[in-house]
Amino acid sequence: MSQKPTDAAARRALLLNLSPWLFFIGLIVLWELVCRVFELPTYVLPAPSEIGKAFFDVEFSRWMMHLWATLRVALMGFALSIVISIPLAIAMMRSEFLSRTLYPMLVVVQSTPVVAVAPLIIVMMGSDDPSRVLITCLLTFFPLVVSTATGINETPAELIELSRSLDAPTRRETWQIRIPYAIPHIFSGLKVAITLAIIGAVVAEFVAAEEGLGYFIQFSTSFFKIPQAFAGLFFLAIVSLLLFKSVQWTQQIFFAWSLPKKK
Repeated sequence: MSQKPTDAAARRALLLNLSPWLFFIGLIVLWELVCRVFELPTYVLPAPSEIGKAFFDVEFSRWMMHLWATLRVALMGFALSIVISIPLAIAMMRSEFLSRTLYPMLVVVQSTPVVAVAPLIIVMMGSDDPSRVLITCLLTFFPLVVSTATGINETPAELIELSRSLDAPTRRETWQIRIPYAIPHIFSGLKVAITLAIIGAVVAEFVAAEEGLGYFIQFSTSFFKIPQAFAGLFFLAIVSLLLFKSVQWTQQIFFAWSLPKKK
């Protein structure tokens, strides 16, 4: 009697695991059929088969060159945003003056479209890596500041009171109580920030670059090589997904205790 529920649960778990892949494959098949049935021109909407052919028409070394250019800027901007945002969030939560002074400014910076600011940064700093890294950092640091500050604020008040009743130094209160409670929120911010880092790197390449996946897409589009541009876009999406999963895996391996318990 207990075997049937077990088999049903196993099938349900398998279906849940396969559902994203089945949906993706079904979407690709539908896309291919629509393009073939309605005979859509490739410059309007290329079929997945045309996109796959365009991907393999580009040399592997050329893909790797553009990938490294984008990945280098994205990861440096992401690392810089971590170095800036987490200490800034801690400082803001420890000082009401800093919080009231800096938070409105951070909101203004985040509300300003990076696409509008990017040309000014390129003009002031040049078109090398530092300007592109700064553009990426501007796009990624705000989610980290907000998520870290939110996590620190949600530390149970009784733990803080206990720490202060034992005359624990503020440094120990921050690193041994507040930061561990903020880890789930920090990783939520990291997952958002790593995808925004790719967007920031691509935006910077659109403005001024001679290599990178964003530059490759823009270059292909300008010469009406639409299947090639779609191939670059899909490649970019896969890279972004892998970076997102890498943050997720890091949390699962090193901070498994911070994950929600499965019911």
